[in-house]
Amino acid sequence: MELDDLIVSKAIIERFSEKLLSYSEVDVAIVGAGPAGLMASYAIAKKGLKVAVFERRLSVGGGMWGGGMMFNEIVVQEEGKKILDELGIASREYKTGYYTADSVQTVTTLASYATKAGAQIFNLISVEDVMVREEKVIGLVLNWSSVNMAGLHIDPLSIKAETIIDATGHAAELVKILHQKFGAKLLTETGEIMGEKPMWADLGEKNILNNTKEVYPDVYVVGMAANAVFGAHRMGPIFGGMLLSGLKVADLVAKNNRK
Repeated sequence: MELDDLIVSKAIIERFSEKLLSYSEVDVAIVGAGPAGLMASYAIAKKGLKVAVFERRLSVGGGMWGGGMMFNEIVVQEEGKKILDELGIASREYKTGYYTADSVQTVTTLASYATKAGAQIFNLISVEDVMVREEKVIGLVLNWSSVNMAGLHIDPLSIKAETIIDATGHAAELVKILHQKFGAKLLTETGEIMGEKPMWADLGEKNILNNTKEVYPDVYVVGMAANAVFGAHRMGPIFGGMLLSGLKVADLVAKNNRK
């Protein structure tokens, strides 16, 4: 068979357009495809909800890709290992209570499980604003990451979502948009972003589940974004809390969507 270059191009354009149109209205939109975002998308899709993930970078996985300082190994504790075991991700005990895993295998497995469960991941797309009606957030405003990187003046497009999850990590970018641009009073002690504290793995891991919750009506924070918004410590290249945070937000969102 002789390959036709035009057919190849048309196939990509038509099929991608189908995906984007199909996910222009979703139950849950997740901003960021790091470990917490991927875990959340997998768990939410398994519950039968329509979920789209928007990642501004070319690759998914966030900080997990590079392990610690570009040594592509990660550490999880006992609770995190149970999730790795469930997904068939190989791990080895280093010392009692500490397990290591290959970061590349972990990211690729998470992404595979998420997409096979029905989550749709859109990479190279940035979220530059939220769509609101009165005081309610009803969707996201999207643009190509390359547009923002080049500083081009090109208007974005919007999608609708019943629930939105900020999984943007340390920067908590979506919540910053809510607070700074929309003037939203957050569900924190101060009503504002409380800010990330210095590295303390033990406290960071212990607090991340408590901080994984609703920060504004129908807007949730997960992973490191949760600790940054609610003023807890960062934890470095230990990722059990990220995975557990993703599972927790999935349960919270599913309950909210059943109301």
